[in-house]
Order: sequence, then structure tokens, then C-alpha cells
Amino acid sequence: MSEAEKSLNFIEHIIEDDLSSGFPKDKLRFRFPPEPNGYLHIGHASSICLNFGLGLRYNSPVNLRFDDTNPAKEEQEYVDAIKRDVDWLGFSWDSEVYASDYFQQLYDWAVKLIKDGKAYVDSQSAEQIAEQKGTPTEDGQNSPFRDRSIEENLTLFSDMKEGKFKEGEHVLRAKIDMTSSNMLMRDPLMYRILHKAHHRTNTDWCIYPMYDWTHGESDYLEQVSHSFCTLEFAMHRELYDWFLDQVVVKTKVRPKQREFARRNFSHTVVSKRKLLQLVEEDVVTGWDDPRMPTISGLRRKGYTATAIRNFANTIGIAKRENVVDVSLLEFSIREDLNKIAPRVMAVLNPIKLVITNYPDGEEEWLDAENNPGDETAGYRTVPFSRELYIEKEDFREQANKKFFRLKLGGEVRLKNGYIVKAESCTKDEDGNITEIQCTYDPKSKSGSGTEESLRKVKGTLHWVSIKHAIPSEVRLYDRLFNDETPDHHKDKDFMEFVNPDSLKVITGFVEPSLKTAKVEDIFQFQRIGYFNIDKDSSADNLVFNKTVGLRDTWAKLQQK
Repeated sequence: MSEAEKSLNFIEHIIEDDLSSGFPKDKLRFRFPPEPNGYLHIGHASSICLNFGLGLRYNSPVNLRFDDTNPAKEEQEYVDAIKRDVDWLGFSWDSEVYASDYFQQLYDWAVKLIKDGKAYVDSQSAEQIAEQKGTPTEDGQNSPFRDRSIEENLTLFSDMKEGKFKEGEHVLRAKIDMTSSNMLMRDPLMYRILHKAHHRTNTDWCIYPMYDWTHGESDYLEQVSHSFCTLEFAMHRELYDWFLDQVVVKTKVRPKQREFARRNFSHTVVSKRKLLQLVEEDVVTGWDDPRMPTISGLRRKGYTATAIRNFANTIGIAKRENVVDVSLLEFSIREDLNKIAPRVMAVLNPIKLVITNYPDGEEEWLDAENNPGDETAGYRTVPFSRELYIEKEDFREQANKKFFRLKLGGEVRLKNGYIVKAESCTKDEDGNITEIQCTYDPKSKSGSGTEESLRKVKGTLHWVSIKHAIPSEVRLYDRLFNDETPDHHKDKDFMEFVNPDSLKVITGFVEPSLKTAKVEDIFQFQRIGYFNIDKDSSADNLVFNKTVGLRDTWAKLQQK
């Protein structure tokens, strides 16, 4: 096996084997088929990258198909959000299609199955049908309506379509095998009655096809060559193929279903039902809350499409489920932003620092690199004055030799500026330090080339000029759940593991260059982390979301 072959994942091996067996390359076609009943999450990103990535690899078309067969849960809002997410991730679809496009054809094929004696209308309740299906170790029992005449079935199915029955009165079932070891083959439902308006067809239909009947037939109508889905659909493959057997003609491509493992992620949930619960119970502010694992939430938090694509490629495609630590996702965004994010200074927990020998009322503008790792990023200027803010944790009255920040009698360099020495501090009546008094060396200015400017000190601190600083709302996000697998506890509800400290809102102070920043602009707050401008910002009130800290927790995890 060549090195190129070794680098293929098992999905790509399936395609390569088919091509080697004579399948025409120009007949390859893939699809990404979300149901529009919620926003896409990080798990969907893997499927998006898989299917659209295959399209790019083989120069083949990829359809974006909405499996919209349940009007009770689906909305146009979700359709629009899904299209935005796929587009934002950097992928283009060949055709935008909907399962609802095929409602008439699916109905016509269902009528054909009835005429062929392979489908019947069942008038049992859902509970009765479930009971007579049997168990994995016991055969199912035939429905008392299984042997209805073709004429009666056709009449009932037509009346179902015409809205003459209530929900639950009848269903259409395929007539397959009630003794099959695969319970999905025990006369599965094909249609149910739903008197609900559909987001596209409105009230034209009051019967809606089930997923198993719709999915394979939609693949066939679109001439999808390879239909990739997650592992829970492995047992559905036999039914997928049985339904295709009823409609496929030899002159057309027969779709092939294959499965890959769903990726689970630590410290989060990806079930749409559970995500919806978080939204409806106001645990989060919406589907795009930066604590949500949705693509729109990650985007709002400051994640880039590049980082998400790189993450999907890193975790790859597998045959077995596992839990992916979200630290790997954080590593991906940290790695990307380190290359592209401009560096700025912001102080989030301020304490006042006064340079007592700096001329009162004077100010100067210092040159600062926008990104030391990018020669093309250029410089900006930042204002320096007598009174500054630094972080409270960057000063101690007394400290040991391992504390390289500011302490009484000690020196540090102010980033892009001067070396200062702490001479004294002021405290309030409770003993809390409220102000630090320093002196500076006027000849130590960074980049001035003087002997004093080249003098080495162990600590360098970020700062902002109080006179010029912009007060801003800063939203510090942590993981939404304080348990690694919140939805894997049999005796506890996942909501019990919601982290009460997943969001802290503070007022920070940022350098004035950020005054013109736009929504979604991303920055590195030096020595703190990566932050982006939230959509709640206005000209008078900047709002920053914390994307991720600077600390590489994933690398530390790997070293253990």
C-alpha cells in the first residue's frame, strides 16, 4: 500500500474501491442532509467537512438537502441558519434541495407499493403497533389490518391524503417481515397524518413521509452515489436498501449508504432536543449564545471557519464513537488566531499606577507591533501618560524571587514603553491596595536604542493609559457544563451539571485603537487571551466575548 493510500480514511477507501471496480468518477455525487429543526452544532461540522471535503477531493457535486418531513418541529429560521453556517464554513453546494420537493413522487411510489401488495394502511394506535412489533428476541405479530385488500388500502390512503382522518387514526406501513431479526424491517411506518402547516408546502399535505422512506428515495432522485450517515443508522441500511429495491432502475445510479461514528464532545451536549431545552429555559440567550456548541455560537464567540475545519480534519472519521475533549477545539482556534489576530492591550482587573516623575499633563504615543509573527501586520500607536491601569494580580507588596511582575522595590518593563520601579502603594481603610506609585527611567524607552533601553528586566506588563482607555463590557465565558459527560448519567438530568459560572460580565479597559473595531473583529488581549467584538456592541458601548485563553491546556493534557 502506498503512502497516499495509507493517508485515506475508511470512507475514502470505500470510494476508491468503487472507482477501482468500475464506478464512473463523473457519477460521484454527495450530499449533506440536515433536518431544519434546530441550529447546526460542532458535530454537524464534521459531517459538513466530510461530505463537502469529498466533493472537493473528487471534484464532484454536493447537494445541500433539507430533510423537512416533520412540520411540527421544522422552521424557515433553521433553514436560513443552516445555509449561513455551511456558507460561512467555506463550502458551496451544487443544488439546494428539499425532501418536500419529492412529496408527490414519494406519494406516487407509495401508491405503487400498495398496488404491489407491499404496503398497507394500519388503523391500530401507536401503542398497539409498538406492542405487536415484538422484541429483539421475540417475533412480532401481524397487524389485524395487514391483509386489507389493495382497493381498501388505496381508498384509505387517498382519504388520508385528502385530510379526512384525524392524526393517529391511520398510518401507512411497508409489508416486509414481522419475524425479521432487524426490528426496523418489521413493517415500518412510511406515512403518518399530521395536520400541521409546512414551512414550504403550507397545508397542501396532511400526510408526511417517515425518514426511512424519504431518505434513500431522495438520494436516488438526486442520483447521490454515496450516502454517508452516522453509526446509529447502521441498522437502517437494510431498510434503506429494501426501499430502494422497490424503485431503482438499472440505468440509474443506486445510492450506497455507509456509516461513520458520531463524535461526542466533552463538557457539552449536542442533542438538538437538549440544546432547544437550554434555549427555551433561558439557560442561554439563544441558539447563538457563545456557550453553545452550535456553529453560530462558536462564530459569535470568535471561532474562525479555518479553526473549525482544521479541528474536523484533526479528529477525522472513525468507525467507533469516542469523546473528543473540547481542549482540542480550543487548541485549533488558538493556533489559528495566533497567526492572524492583532495584538492589543486591555486591562480587565484594573489598579491605578502613577508614574510620579513623569511630567504631569504630558502624553506620548508609542509604536506597537500589531502581530510579531506577521511582518505584514504593521504597527499602531498607543498613548502613554502619567496615570495607567495595570492588572491587580501583576502587583504585590512583597513577593518571592519567582514573582517576575511588579513588587515594591522591583522593576518591570511596561510593554512598548519604559522601565518602572515600584516605590510605594496606597491602601484603603480595609487594607486593599488602591494605587501604586512608581518612578520611570526616561532613557529606557523601548526601541530607542539607548543603553538603558537595552537593560534587561524579568517582567513585562501590559497596561492602558487611564486618560485614553475605553471602558468596555467584557463577557468571560467558561464551559457550559462542569461535568465531562453531562448527558451520560443514567440517574441524573444533564441540566444538573450546568456550570453556574459559565458567564461572568465585567468592565474592562481597552486601548483607544479599538474604538473603530467592527462586529466579529478578533484580537489578542496581550497576556490574557483572544477576544472578539460581539453583535451587541454599539458605537458607545463595546462588548467583547472571550474566545479562548492563551494557555495551551490541550498540550498539557497530552503530556500527562
